[in-house]
Amino acid sequence: MTAVLVAAGAFLMTLIGGFVAQRTGDRRHLVLGFAAGLMLGVVAFDLLPEAIHQAPGEVHGVPQALLMFAVGFLTIHVVERAVAIHRGHEGEYAEHTHGHRHGHSHRSGHQGVGLTAALALVGHSVMDGFAIGAAFQAGSTVGTVVAIAVVAHDFADGFNTYTITRVYGNNRRRALTLLAADALAPVSGAAITLAFTIPEHLLGLYLGFFSGFLLYLATSDILPEAHSPHPSRSTLLCTVAGVGFMWLVIGFAN
Repeated sequence: MTAVLVAAGAFLMTLIGGFVAQRTGDRRHLVLGFAAGLMLGVVAFDLLPEAIHQAPGEVHGVPQALLMFAVGFLTIHVVERAVAIHRGHEGEYAEHTHGHRHGHSHRSGHQGVGLTAALALVGHSVMDGFAIGAAFQAGSTVGTVVAIAVVAHDFADGFNTYTITRVYGNNRRRALTLLAADALAPVSGAAITLAFTIPEHLLGLYLGFFSGFLLYLATSDILPEAHSPHPSRSTLLCTVAGVGFMWLVIGFAN
């Protein structure tokens, strides 16, 4: 039940992220920079060591957990590249068909793109909840640090779910509905893990996979988004602070 209670914290953080997306000023880059640091810290200091401990077997000289780490990173990379290519072709088609005069407004006519991206974030939040439940099965220490990283990350998820839905021309009510779905998703994912116990070896493989997934989100999505409006020293310092914070949390937990 601890995992479900922690997932409820992710629920609240997702809603807060969506609320901030409506109210944010010029400082969201600092929050996203810190969230990316938290994610990097939990991958380097806890998830990967635990994954290797749980699944120490090797394939061609490489620990299975590290192979799954690479698979997780590449899986989300391939998915995101496929979506980006699809969007790129969609934009080129719109510009070719309607001319440059309409080039900047084609987003408002593709509400489905925003819905698809938002639903993908909802699906990812289900996996976040599953990760919390799986991590608590691995141990309270792992569960705690994963929960901190996921809860921090869910702020960005809520922020992005609302923002991307609105950017592609969807109304506020639809954006808030998707935000609510995204908030409920981690609770559902954590509840799923109450129904069964994951074997230790499979748990190690999953933690390795999730490490790659989380590292990709931190380095390829959240950090570029944090630096794009303000490539500032303060954003970098927030990222370093996030890594340092996770180091302290894991050190005290152990």
